[in-house]
Amino acid sequence: PAGGRGCLMIPSGGTTGRVKFARHDAATLAAAARGFAEHFGAPVVNALNVLPRYHVSGLMPWLRCALTGGKHVGGDWKRIAAGDLPDVPANGTWFLSVVPTQLQRLLGSSQAVEWLRRFRAVCVGGGPAWAELLERGAELKLPLAVSYGMTETAAMVTALRPEEFGVGERNCGSALPHAQVSIGDESAVTVEGDSLFRGYFPAWRDERDAFVTGDAGELDARGRLRIFGRRDAMIITGGKKVDPAEVEAALRATGEFDDVAVIGAADREWGQAVVACYPASGRAPQWERVRERLAETLAGFKWPKRFVAVAEWPRNAQGKVNRAVLAEKAARAEKE
Repeated sequence: PAGGRGCLMIPSGGTTGRVKFARHDAATLAAAARGFAEHFGAPVVNALNVLPRYHVSGLMPWLRCALTGGKHVGGDWKRIAAGDLPDVPANGTWFLSVVPTQLQRLLGSSQAVEWLRRFRAVCVGGGPAWAELLERGAELKLPLAVSYGMTETAAMVTALRPEEFGVGERNCGSALPHAQVSIGDESAVTVEGDSLFRGYFPAWRDERDAFVTGDAGELDARGRLRIFGRRDAMIITGGKKVDPAEVEAALRATGEFDDVAVIGAADREWGQAVVACYPASGRAPQWERVRERLAETLAGFKWPKRFVAVAEWPRNAQGKVNRAVLAEKAARAEKE
């Protein structure tokens, strides 16, 4: 018990190698669930859930259904990715949450595309969705809802409704009713509201200050959020700043990588070197095409100094790359 009440501790920060436990209670989780339902105009939320329930991204779909009297169906992602698609009524009440890499996999199947169109919204979160992926979703007329949130906020605090996505909006949408989002110093995304966690274990706070996230972003005149990337992930190479998310997006746009992640590696000459990692088990990139496309999209100092094929790609069940593990694997791969 904490503060005289029970709490749920949800793991956060595993991709950095430093796991913390964010403490939530019935009030914070219920506020997030109610805000979701109101934002999407769904008095009853039904969800097909393909994300793990020990993580906030899989816990909240279940809770939204439970608190609104909706139906929750657990889906096996491996079977769905293989083409075994559960039946979903096309009645405008069903939601699906996926990470960008899962959406990319589904877009490769015309059958899966038709299936995705049956949902009220396909919520895309858990990491940045690259521009080409979203444009492909728009071409296919999918009901995408790009969102932003984290464990500490009980999942999404902003979301772009499918109807907004359908008319060309490309951002993370406006704040849900239970949250307030602002931009602080150094473009830091800051969140306030009823769904904020009660502190990292063992701390407990009844009064919660605004939570300054590790992300940088901006709000447009209509209050819609755009995320630039992680403030703490910036690579300093030769005295210049490089955003790994920008480089990853450029590499994905070449069409030559099944998956890719960019990290900064210690370098005697540059301080840090921009290193692009990709799964060794995937197809081999055509390097001439990669160079041609990068020349069109990236300044020279942002180009990866090295490309490293990594065995046992460390992407977790939430679709996030464990960058601490990736850095270790890349370093070993370069020594071999």
